[in-house]
Order: sequence, then C-alpha cells, then structure tokens
Amino acid sequence: MTDQNEVRLVKRAKQGDMHAFEELILQHEKIVYNVALRMMNHSEDAKDISQEVFLKAYRNIGNFDERSQFSTWIYRITANTCIDEMRKRKGRQSFSLEEELEGEEGSMQRQVADAGETPEESMLREEQKSEILQALESLSPEHKVAVILRDIKGLSYEEIAEILELTLGTVKSRIFFTRQRLQQELKDFV
Repeated sequence: MTDQNEVRLVKRAKQGDMHAFEELILQHEKIVYNVALRMMNHSEDAKDISQEVFLKAYRNIGNFDERSQFSTWIYRITANTCIDEMRKRKGRQSFSLEEELEGEEGSMQRQVADAGETPEESMLREEQKSEILQALESLSPEHKVAVILRDIKGLSYEEIAEILELTLGTVKSRIFFTRQRLQQELKDFV
C-alpha cells in the first residue's frame, strides 16, 4: 500500500468510513497476528490479542496522530496489548499444549515429525526451541517485545523506538543487553 493511499484510508476511517477502516485492517492483520504470536507463544492467544488490537484501533482511530505511520501506531497498540496481557497473567499458572502428558504408560509429548529429519534431529530441534522459548519467557515484557521486533520482525532501531515510544539509545541498550542475556542462557544450544 502506498503511503498516500494509507493516508487517504486513515482520513476516511477517522470520518467514520467503515470500509476504509476494514482496508487498513486487511493490510495489517497478518503483521499484528505475527507480533502477537511471537509475544504470546500461542495461536489462540494471538488471535484474541489481534481482535483486541483492532477493536482498540477502531475505538481510538480519531486520536491517531497522522504525523506517524498507521503501521507504527498499530504495532504500538499490539505491543502494549501483549505487554498488558503478560502482566495480567504473571503469577497465574498457564498450561501449554506442547507440555508432556502423563498417561498410564508414562509420559508422552504431542509431536508432528518432519519427514526429512531423523528422530535425533527432531528431538534436538525441539529442545532448542524449548530452550529459546523458555529464555524468551524469562525476559521482562519490555525487553521481550524489543528483541522480537528487532530480531524476529526485522524492524529498524528507529522504528522500534517510535513504536515503543522510547529513545533510540534506550532501544539499542535494551536489545544489546537482552541479546547478551539470551546468549548466556543459550550458550549450550547455540
């Protein structure tokens, strides 16, 4: 979508044009879902967060400052919604669908094997994935969102600073120290 087209859609959406708002959502729904999925680690949570983000965007489109890009604004809403949800859940126990299940014959884990991998490779990959997810979960929501936006979504430091409403130096520092911490925690797997 061109910047001019996005500007026109935002202006129309601010005037109550539902079709224009729907067009904006269609252009950004995949990115919102992917950020939420990376932050929350569960597809159903990511779907719920995405719905909440678009509802917040709809309710607050009139407050959108058109000096910034709509994508930056929607990223900020997504990041803040995920952080709020993680804070709400802190201290509450949650269960993973990938968690080992105890049965009469012992414990087992649901897995879908890749036809190209050996069982050993699959197990090592799952261990690495588990370690990485565990290391990400140990981060504060503020640090987690910064490193996800940079290293997984590939955003620039400037874009992250704008989304999170932080100084460029704070973003760089946060990402640097978070990477160091992750590297230390994952030294046996990387």
